[in-house]
Amino acid sequence: MVIAGALAFSVLRKERGSEEMIRISDAIREGAMAYLNRQYKTITGLAVILFIIIYFALNPATAFAFAAGSFLSALAGYIGMNVSVRANVRTANAAKEGLKAALSIAFRGGAVTGLCVAGLSLAGVSIFYYLYRDPLLVVGFGFGACLISLFARIGGGIYTKAADVGADLVGKVEAGIPEDDPRNPAVIADNVGDNVGDCAGMGADLFETYAVTAIGAMLLGNLLYPGSEVYIVYPLLLGAVAIIASVIGIGFVRLGRSERIMAALYRGLLVAGLLSALGFYIITYRLMPGEGASGLFLSTLIGLVIAISLFIITEYYTSTGFRPVIDLATSAQSGAAVLIINGLALGLECPTLPVLIICGGILGSFYLGGLYGIAIAAMGMISLTGMIIALDSYGPITDNGGGIAEMADLPEDVRKVTDALDAVGNTTKAVTKAFAIGSAGLAAVTLFVAYVQELENVGMNLSFELQDPLVVVGLLIGGLIPFLFSARCLKSVGNAAFKVVEEVRRQFREIKGLMEGSARPDYARCVDLVTKAALREFIVPGSIAIISPILVGFVLGPLALGGLLLGSIITGLLLALNMATGGAAWDNAKKYVEEGNLGGKGSETHKATVVGDTVGDPYKDTAGPAINPLIKVMNTLAILIAGLIGSGLILL
Repeated sequence: MVIAGALAFSVLRKERGSEEMIRISDAIREGAMAYLNRQYKTITGLAVILFIIIYFALNPATAFAFAAGSFLSALAGYIGMNVSVRANVRTANAAKEGLKAALSIAFRGGAVTGLCVAGLSLAGVSIFYYLYRDPLLVVGFGFGACLISLFARIGGGIYTKAADVGADLVGKVEAGIPEDDPRNPAVIADNVGDNVGDCAGMGADLFETYAVTAIGAMLLGNLLYPGSEVYIVYPLLLGAVAIIASVIGIGFVRLGRSERIMAALYRGLLVAGLLSALGFYIITYRLMPGEGASGLFLSTLIGLVIAISLFIITEYYTSTGFRPVIDLATSAQSGAAVLIINGLALGLECPTLPVLIICGGILGSFYLGGLYGIAIAAMGMISLTGMIIALDSYGPITDNGGGIAEMADLPEDVRKVTDALDAVGNTTKAVTKAFAIGSAGLAAVTLFVAYVQELENVGMNLSFELQDPLVVVGLLIGGLIPFLFSARCLKSVGNAAFKVVEEVRRQFREIKGLMEGSARPDYARCVDLVTKAALREFIVPGSIAIISPILVGFVLGPLALGGLLLGSIITGLLLALNMATGGAAWDNAKKYVEEGNLGGKGSETHKATVVGDTVGDPYKDTAGPAINPLIKVMNTLAILIAGLIGSGLILL
């Protein structure tokens, strides 16, 4: 946290640029903070109700842990986004000096969010374990973090994609004006959405993934090795070592002579990974007893290998430099329909390699360290969260920086710098989403095992067999929930985007001189409209995650609830990878054309890719990423209510 503060100070010392740049940046910052404040106020009401229920139905310790998890998750996103919405204009101004200066500011701004997320999450879990000495009581912390993440992901995703779709469809397709053109009334709302979706939303997502992964490993250590505290503390020490490695890795992100931005970012990630592996080796062999140390150390390496593999695979499927995106863009020459069909096919193919790698990781870590080995592999993977979030938050900073440069009419050489940074930002956002989804899958497996172990702890030794109709019913309901949840998220984006499209059309039609550039659009109207729509629409999908496990658990019992968890993990992981990676491919197909290929901007091919991008946007930034917290909310809630179900409080 101290280093995050130092990085924030170094960013905020930089010049903001001209008065016009400052005016645009202030509008983005005010819109983003206004939305975040209203979102947290809305969530607070629900959190207070859940706090009271947990306090009386379970115990005060779990309730206070729940409150702390909710607060620290919100705080991490709040701090990170505060810096991001100030780093954007400084990145645009630094672009006047060249690529190196702009990259330095953008990445340092993103690193503030990364270190805040990892630091606060690890601190929260550690402090509550120190206070309670019982990992089960710390599950409330993870549930609180999951709750904030769920609504931040849904609300931020609805906001950012409603604004983005509205701005693109009317601005690019109908009016034929460039992206981030100041004449577009939705352009400020679009830039606000980048921050609330990809910065605050992803921060909350990986905050809770980090917390529940650590808590799941601690629970298994406590249940599988009773009386041996070393198995509880070990996951926390892995996290601590990796945070130090991430801090060092951040310092290695520097542009080389080749000026390859992605290579500079990956250099920092590689250094963090290698130093983490070295730290894992030292910690494991000094701390863990007997021959099991070798298996656990190798399990941590499996986690790191899974993380790196997901990065490579996702970059292949989503980068403009590789065949899948180029072929997708080429198919747009036949029109939007063919592009949509090929994009759907690509999205359905995308989960294949990641799932096979995750399966290999689960089998390998189980062979090396049993059920606890799977949890340690997940901890090894998620331990790089600080660096991963830095890569992700870099994206909205550079996206906003490019928007500010466009709206402030900065010289073409400045736009070339911001465009280069933004193009890489699209890829980093895609690979970090894949990382978040993959880590969520591993964490969910750990949490399911912890749920089964907790049932045994309260005297229920159950076997989840397919011959049991309750298990089958649970599997089917659990498999259905990610589809129903995603449908509600996509529908919400559609509803909100419709309002944005109507408002942008109205302003183009009614504000005289707007298209000629002699009049200003009403940006605030679009920001307020999207804010209200997002906060109204996120209630129903968010409620699905909370109500489903409670109804199934108390009506059908623990067997059906276990089936529900398994079903949601399987379909949720596949659907999330499909949506996040396929949607990013549509987005970068558009970027490929905008780089001057296949006719470039304004061509019929470009218009087709814009349509594909608007379909892919809610896939990759709303529904897909929100499935992560959906799965973990249900799993952590199941662990919390396992004791009540085990006490016989079942209706059927």
